[in-house]
Amino acid sequence: MVEYWGAMKQRIRWGILGTGSIARQMAEALKPLDDAELAAVGSRSQKSADRFGREYGIPRRHAGYAALARDPDVDVVYVATPHTLHRDHTLLCLDHGKAVLCEKPLALNGRQVREMVDRARARRLFLMEAMWTHCFPAMAKLREQVRSGAIGDVRMLEARFCVRVSWNPAARHLNPELGGGALLDLGVYDVALAHMVFGRAPTRITGLADIGKTGVDEQSAVVLGYEDGALAVLTSALRTMTPHAAAVYGTDGWIRIPAPFWQPDRIVVHHGERQKEFRFERLGNGYSFEAAEVMRCLRAGRLESEIVPLDLSQAVTATMDALRAQWDLTYPGEKS
Repeated sequence: MVEYWGAMKQRIRWGILGTGSIARQMAEALKPLDDAELAAVGSRSQKSADRFGREYGIPRRHAGYAALARDPDVDVVYVATPHTLHRDHTLLCLDHGKAVLCEKPLALNGRQVREMVDRARARRLFLMEAMWTHCFPAMAKLREQVRSGAIGDVRMLEARFCVRVSWNPAARHLNPELGGGALLDLGVYDVALAHMVFGRAPTRITGLADIGKTGVDEQSAVVLGYEDGALAVLTSALRTMTPHAAAVYGTDGWIRIPAPFWQPDRIVVHHGERQKEFRFERLGNGYSFEAAEVMRCLRAGRLESEIVPLDLSQAVTATMDALRAQWDLTYPGEKS
C-alpha cells in the first residue's frame, strides 16, 4: 500500500462514514481540492446515505458502515460519527485496509486510542486524528515563531473555548451515552494547543469541573504545569459564553491568536510596543487544510502526519484521562 500511494497519480478517493453536521463540513472541504474525489458515503440507513449522496454528488451510497469499509473504490475514510463510536468505526476501516482520518477526540480514552494506534501501525495503514487547527498555515507560522525563539522562552499559554449550547439532554453535547461534555468536545482543542506549543507532556495536571445534571462536565478550568515552571491555563464550557482567543507568552514577547483560535487565519507577534501580524488566506472552509495534509502524507507514503502525529494524539488523550479521573467522570462506552 505504501508503494501504491507513493506512485499514485490519480485523485485520492474519499469515503465519509456518517452523515451529520461534521460530515457535511468535510464534504464541503473536499470541493476545492483538485486531487480529492468524494467517492462514497456510508450511513445507518439507505435513505440517509442517498439524501447525503444526492446533496454532494456522491456516486456510491452505502447502507451500513461495513459496506463503506469494504468498498474497493475508496482509499481513505473520514470517520464522522459520535465520540463513542470512533474506536469501533476506525478499527472497522483499518481492518478492511483503509487509511483513516478520524474526527476528534480520537476516542473516549487512552486505552481505546492505543488500540487504534497499535492496529494502524500493525497493518501499516495511515491514521490521523482530525485536529484541523494544527493544519492551518497560521499555526505553522506560530510553531515557527516559537521554535525560532521569536518571543524568547515560552512560559505560559492561555486558551478559552466556551460556548452556550441549547439545553437538550439527549443531544451529543450533554449526553454521556454519546461522550458528551465540554472537555472532549471543546477542551480537546485547548489541550492539543498546549501539547503543540510546549512539545511535551505536562508533569502536573490539575483542574476543576462543574458536572451538570446529565452527568457530564459543563465547564472546567485546567492548569497544566511543566518541569521548567511553564504553565498552560485552559478553560472550556458548554453552558457559558467567552471569547475564543488564545495567547502564547514568552520571556521576550507574546503571540496572540485572535478568536476563534481553533480556526485561525492570522497571528500577531508582540515585542513590547512593536507588533507584527501574519495573515493567511483560507482554503475552502478550513477543514480543507487537514484533508490536504492527509493526501500529502498518503502520496508521500507516510503512515502518520508530522503535524498531527499519533504520539501527540495519545499524549492529549492521556492528559484528558487524568483530568476526568480527578472529576470521577466516566462514560458508559468506556466499559467495552
